[in-house]
Amino acid sequence: MVTGCRGAWVAMAAWFAFSIATATVFLLLVLSRVSQAQAFFFPFRQPETCGHNEYFDISALSCVPCGANQRQDARGTSCVCLPGFQMISNNGGPNIICKKCPENMKGVTEDGWNCISCPAGLTAEGKCHCPTGHILVERDVNGTLLPQATCKLCDGSENSFMVANALGNRCIRCEPTFINTSRSCACSEPNILTGGLCFSSTGNFPPRMTSAARYGELGVSFTSEWFAKYLQSSAAACWVYANLTSCQALGNMCVMNMNSYDSSTFDACRLFQFIFENTAGLRTVHSFSFWRQNLPWLFYGDQLGLAPQVLSTTPLPTNFSFKGQNQNTKLKFVAASYDVRGNFLKWQTLEGGVLQLCPDTETRLNAAYSFGTTYQQSCEIPISKLLTDFPTPVFYDVYLEYTGENQHRYIWAVPVLNLNLQHNKIFVNQDSSSGKWLLTRRIFLVDALSGRENDLESQPRLVRVATQISLSIHLVPNTKNGNIYPPLITIAYSDVDVRDPTSQSVEVSFSVRYEMDQGEAHVQTDIALGVLGGLAVLSSLLKTAGWKRRVGSPMIDLQTVVKFLVYYAGDLANVFFIITVGTGLYWLIFFKAQKSVSVLLPVPAQEERFVTFVGCAFALKALQFLHKLISQITIDIFFIDWERPKGKVLKAVEGEGGVRSATVPVSIWRTYFVANEWNEIQTVRKINPLFQVLTVLFFLEVVGFKNLALMDSSSSLSRSPSSYIAPYSRILRYAVSAAAWLVIALMQIVFFVVFYERFIEDKIRQFVDLCCMSNISVFLLSHKCFGYYIHGRSVHGHADTNMEEMNMNLKREAENLCSQRGLVPNTDGQTFQIAISSQMRQHYDRIHETLTRRNGPARLLSSPASTFEQSIKAYHTMNKFLGSFIDHVHKEMDYFIKDKLLLERILGMEFMEPVEKSIFYNDEGYSFSSVLYYGNEATLLIYDLLFFCVVDLACQNFILAACLTYLQQEIFRFIRNTVGQKNLASKTLVDQRFLI
Repeated sequence: MVTGCRGAWVAMAAWFAFSIATATVFLLLVLSRVSQAQAFFFPFRQPETCGHNEYFDISALSCVPCGANQRQDARGTSCVCLPGFQMISNNGGPNIICKKCPENMKGVTEDGWNCISCPAGLTAEGKCHCPTGHILVERDVNGTLLPQATCKLCDGSENSFMVANALGNRCIRCEPTFINTSRSCACSEPNILTGGLCFSSTGNFPPRMTSAARYGELGVSFTSEWFAKYLQSSAAACWVYANLTSCQALGNMCVMNMNSYDSSTFDACRLFQFIFENTAGLRTVHSFSFWRQNLPWLFYGDQLGLAPQVLSTTPLPTNFSFKGQNQNTKLKFVAASYDVRGNFLKWQTLEGGVLQLCPDTETRLNAAYSFGTTYQQSCEIPISKLLTDFPTPVFYDVYLEYTGENQHRYIWAVPVLNLNLQHNKIFVNQDSSSGKWLLTRRIFLVDALSGRENDLESQPRLVRVATQISLSIHLVPNTKNGNIYPPLITIAYSDVDVRDPTSQSVEVSFSVRYEMDQGEAHVQTDIALGVLGGLAVLSSLLKTAGWKRRVGSPMIDLQTVVKFLVYYAGDLANVFFIITVGTGLYWLIFFKAQKSVSVLLPVPAQEERFVTFVGCAFALKALQFLHKLISQITIDIFFIDWERPKGKVLKAVEGEGGVRSATVPVSIWRTYFVANEWNEIQTVRKINPLFQVLTVLFFLEVVGFKNLALMDSSSSLSRSPSSYIAPYSRILRYAVSAAAWLVIALMQIVFFVVFYERFIEDKIRQFVDLCCMSNISVFLLSHKCFGYYIHGRSVHGHADTNMEEMNMNLKREAENLCSQRGLVPNTDGQTFQIAISSQMRQHYDRIHETLTRRNGPARLLSSPASTFEQSIKAYHTMNKFLGSFIDHVHKEMDYFIKDKLLLERILGMEFMEPVEKSIFYNDEGYSFSSVLYYGNEATLLIYDLLFFCVVDLACQNFILAACLTYLQQEIFRFIRNTVGQKNLASKTLVDQRFLI
């Protein structure tokens, strides 16, 4: 029993321990995740803002208090002892120890290491003062400290830790590492001499270091003279003494090797990582886990998925706005700059082209940091100029400065995506997935130092140049106040094999782009495309059903399917057109007119979907336009001449030698005249194409509306030649040109319909009047069983008359002394839509077959004279048949007249089939114009607009687009008229020579 209880207690204890361990691991994981998602910003300080008893830590970039009895040195980046205090040790920064001098030796030597009595007073710094022209001698020739300083030439004694300087004009103390290591100025074995420093055993510090400079782009690796001289000493001084400049120099060498890490090679980055990992006991700087005390901040860590957290977890705590009282359109980038030896140079803004290698005016260079302005700059620079301007590289840690809610200045660390970085020989930053990226911090522009192989004064073998620098800024999703995520600097270096610097050059570029998540916009576009596309399918089905009714085909065959696809192409083109114009106007209005920034323009890669939609709209609309063009030039048309002979005349009979009476022939000139008028109105439009093109071009190029398409926040129509001109947005360019085209076209249409047609000239109604005055009707079939009829039968009986009778007839009609012109008595209806029966169509085709036989195989069977006589006979037969049909002579092929239902007019189809009788629908809207350009203005307008925009999107030139648009308009107009003339002559037996 006891044993069983003991076993139970043991199991419970094990389970309790396991639970505690599991909870501990989970808590550590949570804390690790929290630390990774931290916000990387801290207060912005400059060296001159540090207090008298503080120094500027070049690693932490902040002010740090000096130790006891210390004050800031002259440069402000370290500490020195107060006057009257001597140094006991000095490892840089705050790592110095000071001791007060005794009363009898209040002076301090020039080097600050010893106390001494002075012969003639002290300076403000506590050093001995000598009269002008004297040299202060504190030691003998061997460097031994004198009991009392004298003002004479240097003269010392033994065991002084002093050596002669390079000029030989004074005695100086030897390097402290020599004294600390060997208690002398010699570095003898087993001590290690490297880089002018002397080291003893360094514990577990790696003894084997590689001085290779790797150039992954060229596949070259060789021993760099700079690395050979200073890599080991910098790493050792950083590891042993935590020397700030040595740590910075080591970090610079890692950056010169592209921040690349290889676990099998102890190069600069591997040494830096070794020191970073073995100084985990030191505190971090500004609580950033990636920034170790005394070390530069080079990496964000190598955990997978860390980059997306850094870039899109914490927004920048400031707002940007284009307009209003709180306008904020300036990106204030600052950089902490270091020389190659690790010395802090200064804080500097990026304005003035600090990171831009291409020369330009300061105004244009500074435009890169105007918020919302997409910036692009590129040029070709000679290698000789780079070697002259950048003999040694300068390194930059970039920050974005902003003002907090408490009106204090802060800086936010800007991460860097180095595309040349290799992690274990893999270019991880070139992967499309940001989860695999390794972000870094420090950059440089030109490195002509690490590529020197044997001598630091010789010409470099290789030069590494930052050929592509891109600054990308992401807008926080759904922001209303202009919040952004931390900017990202993407940099790519090119390695140049230097052979002839005067003839070699390199292409460099600098760009700034703004991005936002386009997912919601794509979803909304897809929804609109789905809904409108569904309506387009329904519309196309209705059009196909109407077409089936009008051609009298009861079966669904291949022709029906093709017709549906053509109708669907036209409707889908309208869908794409509506979506693209709406999308373009949305970006134009909401981007240019916004105050607090809530939307940013799509980048060129995100515009591809939009450009595809525009291309689809144009291709489908072109198909619809060609279909309409072919349909118009293949219609069946016949001019019914109602004129009757006025009497008989005597006519000589050939071959009989006599005369006989014959009816007076009816003149054909009226038919020719009406045919010519019909030919002229085939391409009449409600807008003037030349005026349209020139006006659009005037507003875009001269007035300056094209400037609204620039990728910046300005809404000005004019730009100064000296200012930076941002690149054009294809979406905004399309929106501006489409809006200008539509507005000018609509204004022309309104003017044409409201004013021109009413008060000046209405060619469509004039044609109907002309038909009536010429006593000629127009019978037109656009489909097999559907068409239009213009009733032109004269109410006066004759139209072939003299001027006096013609004026009399017009006067009688004006005074209502004759019947009305309508087909139905006492009505004015002259235009009709007609749906003819199949029997009527068959009879029409039988006559028409002989009418057109002169163009067919009959020419091979008979002479031209007999063929012409057959055509004349067929013409009179068709004229007589159609006239009798209109006069209700054929009871088996009769018709009746009715009004269309409202739904029939809306749907564009007829519900009633003309089975036994044909149907004439009253048409007050002159819908016969649908077989002309006049009735298809919407299709032509959209087609021309899309043609103009597609050409402009392809070549970015409004003038070229306008010229090509007008040229294609004239070409299709010529084709329409030419082919239309031939069809008209073929269908009506009108001689084409009389058509103008």
